Amino acid sequence: MVELQESSRSLLTECFRQFGIDSVSMTAEKADRLVTEKFEACVIRVGSHAAPLLESARNSRSNSRMIIYGLGGTLKDAMKLSQYGINAIFNEPLERPAALKLVRATQMLVLHEFRRYVRIPVITEVSVVAGQNRHFSASSLELSSGGMSLKSSEEVAPGLPVEVSFALLTLPRIWVRGTVSWHKPTSKMFGVRFDPVDERRLRVKEWVDSYLEG
Repeated sequence: MVELQESSRSLLTECFRQFGIDSVSMTAEKADRLVTEKFEACVIRVGSHAAPLLESARNSRSNSRMIIYGLGGTLKDAMKLSQYGINAIFNEPLERPAALKLVRATQMLVLHEFRRYVRIPVITEVSVVAGQNRHFSASSLELSSGGMSLKSSEEVAPGLPVEVSFALLTLPRIWVRGTVSWHKPTSKMFGVRFDPVDERRLRVKEWVDSYLEG
């Protein structure tokens, strides 16, 4: 946990401990440990100061694939860090039930039980072309080899044909056709199932397999 206030650090330490995950607190000045030591995950406050720390961690052999949690900030702030593969965000004000829910949903990744958790939480900007010529942006929530869940204020309906475009850590920008499989208007979330005929989805599958094995 890098540069967190005592209240946030204490609450998150307790949440992770409930799932058998120990935490280490460090200041930004000591964050070079992210390069020299092996960590399974990192919690860091979202903002411009996070970029150099995350870049160092991602470029290190030890932590290039560690799970990254952002704390606070807006979705726009998180998008600016998407190149570093932020997996999930703890929203502020930090509340115990919501924090526990997020840790529970991602604990298998931290504990390396990857094969039991085939949906990978990852936050990145996604360009969506819906129907013939409707364009809008969304943010990804989870990704699997067969589809992805996204968040956007745009209205979509199940059955709507779409083409999504996004880039990930080691995956250059890719375009994949799909269909909206579900939509939750209240939470502004929807799911896209990739077209099994579109061979470009195989690049996503290769990335997911590589991520799980890593």
